[in-house]
Amino acid sequence: MAPSAAPDATAGATPGAASARAERVVIENCAIATVDAQDTEYASGHIVVAGNRIESIGAGPAPAGLANVVRRVDATGHLATPGLVNTHHHFYQWITRGLATDHNLFNWLVALYPTWARIDESMARSAAQGSLAMMARGGVTTAMDHHYVYPRGSGDLSGAIIGAAREMGVRFTLARGSMDRSEKDGGLPPDFAVETLEGALAATEETVRTHHDASFDAMTQVAVAPCSPFSISTELLRQGAELARRLGVRLHTHGSETVEEEKWCHELFGMGPTDYFESTGWLGDDVWMAHCVHMNDSDIEAFARTGTGVAHCPSSNARLAAGIARVPDMLAAGVPVGLGVDGTASNESGELHTELRNALLINRLGAHREAALNARQALRLGTYGGAQVLGRADAIGSLEPGKVADLVLWKLDTLAHSSIADPVVALVFGAAAPVTLSLVDGRPVVEDGRLTTVDEDAIARSTRDEAQRLARIAAQG
Repeated sequence: MAPSAAPDATAGATPGAASARAERVVIENCAIATVDAQDTEYASGHIVVAGNRIESIGAGPAPAGLANVVRRVDATGHLATPGLVNTHHHFYQWITRGLATDHNLFNWLVALYPTWARIDESMARSAAQGSLAMMARGGVTTAMDHHYVYPRGSGDLSGAIIGAAREMGVRFTLARGSMDRSEKDGGLPPDFAVETLEGALAATEETVRTHHDASFDAMTQVAVAPCSPFSISTELLRQGAELARRLGVRLHTHGSETVEEEKWCHELFGMGPTDYFESTGWLGDDVWMAHCVHMNDSDIEAFARTGTGVAHCPSSNARLAAGIARVPDMLAAGVPVGLGVDGTASNESGELHTELRNALLINRLGAHREAALNARQALRLGTYGGAQVLGRADAIGSLEPGKVADLVLWKLDTLAHSSIADPVVALVFGAAAPVTLSLVDGRPVVEDGRLTTVDEDAIARSTRDEAQRLARIAAQG
């Protein structure tokens, strides 16, 4: 493997001061979609990476006379974009793919919770490796996992998931989830798979204090993330928001995913999901919610007014027949929107780059039809939009000098794409494009479509074995 760029030892210093000592990677001769505020693009340009930062970007070849160049990449036939940012996932579901394939959300949960409730640390680690590997190989440089199933005696699940991301070399947010409403309380999960209110809050705080890094170029961050209105108590929701704000971290949950959820909220709380969330402190520019499929005009206005973000998961919403989220209306109102894979028990491919295409196509089935989304809007959802939703738009999501060097080279000169003149259209409308190079924090995690930091084949074997072990345990009851 070619030498990688070293991390910048002066993180937080000005890019100019850092780059004087940093090793450089020079990428030239590629089309570039920066996804900056002006949507700047270059038909043929260069990117210079110094340490873990983007030093320069522009048309034509890189500046002459650069010092400490450890690698030059001739990227002819490629499109460079920011790395993709995944805003919603459940890694543990990698080992329960292909089950309950003809169910709506509530029936799907009922079918799968008895199995999920038996996961342990080894399973969580293997499933995280599989989920991360599939996303990274497809251009994801920042991943997140909403993990909320913590069965008693299952081990250090959060530590296992964070360790898998660290080993992979992917930038990562763990949304430390929780549930305290089990079957005996009218919820869906088995009693032994939920935590107490006090236990959930204490474990979440410990996870934040142990693992969260608030720095500009942090590789690991933690959010407070009670699961969903129908699996948690109002008090866990309210105190979870208070905890997150006391610790200075973000908040995440599921919201407005199905018509059944909306009906359930009205019956139990006398109000819809958005009003319920607002009443418990769960709207704000430090909050993002998954799905948000069933939103009326008032809901969208509330999200826009408060800066609450949305993780749009088009494939999962289709798989579970949840509906079509009003993404064009959200964007028009100013709601931050990113893309999410969602758990791979409801999106078996586990890839985010296919969600660019699916978001565009599925939204064109809605009220706005062909005007719903275009290729560049879809790319923005998967990059800068995701960075906004995770609260990291200052560091990631666009290719600009001073930002961290998270970028992808997509190969577009093969049979699948070579006759499409517009490279962004080729990426979004065309077949899934191969990744020739993916850098995270200036380091390669993918080269020529293969992961550089881990053994893909070993992960495939491990996830198969753990899936079979979980199935055996679940069958035994």
